[in-house]
Amino acid sequence: MTKASNILFLMTDQHRVDTLGAYGNALAETPVLDELARTGTRFDRWYTPTAICTPARASLLTGQAPFRHKLLANHERNVGYLEDLPDGQFTFPEALREHGYNTGLIGKWHAGNEKNAAYYGFDGPDLPGWHNPVENEDYLAYLTEHGLPPYKISDQIRGTLPNGGPGNLLAARLHQPVEATFEYYLATRAIEMLERYTRDRESDGKPFFLALHFFGPHLPYVVPNEYFDRFDPADIELPKSMSETFVGKPPVQQNYSDHWAFDSMPIETSRKLIAIYWGYVTLIDEQIGRVMEAMDRLGLTDDTAVFFSCDHGEFTGSHRMHDKGPAMYEDIYRTPGIVRIPGAPAGQVRDEFVSLLDCTATFLELAGLDTAPAVDSRSLVPLVSGEQPEWSEDIVCEYHGHHFPIAQRMLRNDRYKLVVNPESVNELYDLERDPDELNNVYTLPDMAGVRESMMQRLYDVLRGRGDKFYHWMTAMYDVGGVGYDPSLSGFDDATYQK
Repeated sequence: MTKASNILFLMTDQHRVDTLGAYGNALAETPVLDELARTGTRFDRWYTPTAICTPARASLLTGQAPFRHKLLANHERNVGYLEDLPDGQFTFPEALREHGYNTGLIGKWHAGNEKNAAYYGFDGPDLPGWHNPVENEDYLAYLTEHGLPPYKISDQIRGTLPNGGPGNLLAARLHQPVEATFEYYLATRAIEMLERYTRDRESDGKPFFLALHFFGPHLPYVVPNEYFDRFDPADIELPKSMSETFVGKPPVQQNYSDHWAFDSMPIETSRKLIAIYWGYVTLIDEQIGRVMEAMDRLGLTDDTAVFFSCDHGEFTGSHRMHDKGPAMYEDIYRTPGIVRIPGAPAGQVRDEFVSLLDCTATFLELAGLDTAPAVDSRSLVPLVSGEQPEWSEDIVCEYHGHHFPIAQRMLRNDRYKLVVNPESVNELYDLERDPDELNNVYTLPDMAGVRESMMQRLYDVLRGRGDKFYHWMTAMYDVGGVGYDPSLSGFDDATYQK
């Protein structure tokens, strides 16, 4: 395998893995990303460290799990957490720049509030916020330069909130040509950056790291006619988890369903929403295609590693919810992940448990840098190279809240998933028998062995990492003797000695 000198990182927002042909969707129209999978490595167990934008993106930036970097919530819904990484925090773009790289980021940042992408050394327009910033001056200048019409929408789809008010906007028809969409604009700016970096390399020899971060297919799904109507809702097979009853589940899930007004909309609306969502994915796939064509034209393909992933998934009606939230289902934690490194075997499918976090160490290794600062990240280069290294047989994810604080930890292995919810009931799912995660089997007597072994494993991993969530587990579950007094009373040390 030849080492790539350049890195192109393609990222979407709130992207379901089942929208791509490469992941088994027979109706999907995603030829560009499918081709990337055909010529690269597709990871079938690629997870986000946390299903919320800012913490996940901060983990990518730092190579640290959310509990460690402590940027735990989106600015727009922040409930008292940090809003920026602390000064002096290691980040991969700063390391790459120090090593002689050009570093650019086109699109969504959302990894801090006061500290923007430029603060960390990224070239590119400043595009803050959680959704397409259609009033941004650079986007408006682009429309003016090309004689394109402004943003205008109709056919808004939204439910009714519990208080009787209008629900959050879920989708709308965009009255602009494709060339005026924010997605086309972002791809155009990315191509311009590739052209600039290619010229720079001819004069100064600098390799590049370029990230293209789309704001979609995050809701609201606002797309032109040809994508709004691209898929027939009659062809949509609804998720089986739409039959969710929330029996035996944490009550917050029902609350989130109400917040997203799922039950206030007819099932036909759910079919249409999914159809529009797939259309949005197709729009983005086409824009990625323009970037890949520019890579070929500029002679960059043979020495550029290409990554595709997202920050987290999306419910689109699964479990009677939209968006994401305090429910650690596969819909929002398992995401697409594709990596192509020049010279590596083509068409691989890997089933190791890997994370968006692992991109950080991979970037560093490709650049010839020490991966140690990315403390919770492990390079994917051996897997993409076709090697068979020892790898963890499970993965841990975490959640800290959105709209309100709530603590969750998840352990997922080959067959089972355990979710610890201190404020209500824990969850255990047998993903072999119940892939849609409808039946919480945590309390079943015949699951005691699985429950206890997974609880012990989660406890050991969290304690080894220094994730202090384990303190709760020490007192509440039979996780064995510990070498300290968790009550800190000093009166019963012997009770907790091994």
